[in-house]
Amino acid sequence: MHLKSKFESEEFVVLAEMEPPKGVDVSTMVTSAMRVKGEVDAFVVPEMSNAVMRMSSLGGAMILQRKGMETVIQVNCRDRNRIALQADLLAAYGCGITNVMAVTGEDPSFGDHYQARSVYDIDLLELLRAARGLQEGKDMAGIDLSGSPEFLVGSTVNAGAKGKSYELEIEEMNKKIEAGAQFFISPPLFDLSAIQPFMKRVDQKKTKIIPTVLLLKSLGMARYIIRNMDYVYIPDLLIDRIKKAPDKVRECTLIASEMVTTLKEEGFSGVNIATLGWEHKLPQIIEKI
Repeated sequence: MHLKSKFESEEFVVLAEMEPPKGVDVSTMVTSAMRVKGEVDAFVVPEMSNAVMRMSSLGGAMILQRKGMETVIQVNCRDRNRIALQADLLAAYGCGITNVMAVTGEDPSFGDHYQARSVYDIDLLELLRAARGLQEGKDMAGIDLSGSPEFLVGSTVNAGAKGKSYELEIEEMNKKIEAGAQFFISPPLFDLSAIQPFMKRVDQKKTKIIPTVLLLKSLGMARYIIRNMDYVYIPDLLIDRIKKAPDKVRECTLIASEMVTTLKEEGFSGVNIATLGWEHKLPQIIEKI
């Protein structure tokens, strides 16, 4: 069943991030995806996350699609102008990719090519409107297309971000919906209490919110997130649990698995699992769904 159909039938959707390689050896990416083929509904292929240069989202998604796996490509405002972004969207649909996630993209100063100049020719709302325009048969210049694509379009929402007005975030989300977004992926979630105030203001029947479950790799990683990522909340009880565990990697995997199960039981539309290079852990995380 296609991702769009699962959303429409209100089934729980399992997404998993599958990072393309920094190079042309795609064997690890393909092997990791094949291990959970049939258990993951679609693989989200990041577009050079953290501004680190690697194979493009479109390229990685095309490789997985050829293996019979549904994908969600990311398109971001950082690297391409409006001409190239529209061209990539048309190319994606021509290759059978029908799920798109529009993101802003991290600044190049955070990545491995810090000298690179960011583009930001259009902002996120304009990118969403461009995708909608293509589906309506016209490009951003108002010129008719020879055949138009049909996408399921997603974006991001900072549901559960500390120190930010829920009303302001919902207002921004509504603008994205008006621009064409049909589902939203949130930052990593480690405690339901962090997202509940936001969810109480959202009609979950109409708005598909997909929290991200991030696999922690170590206690040090958890502490780094606490210090540097204001939009991610990790409770002290979780830190203590990892600290006391004799096998910390196993405990982190168990924590991710428990969160996936909890989100399904709580009636969320789905989950997006991010393993940051530990894709071999995906089978253990989703085995209880």
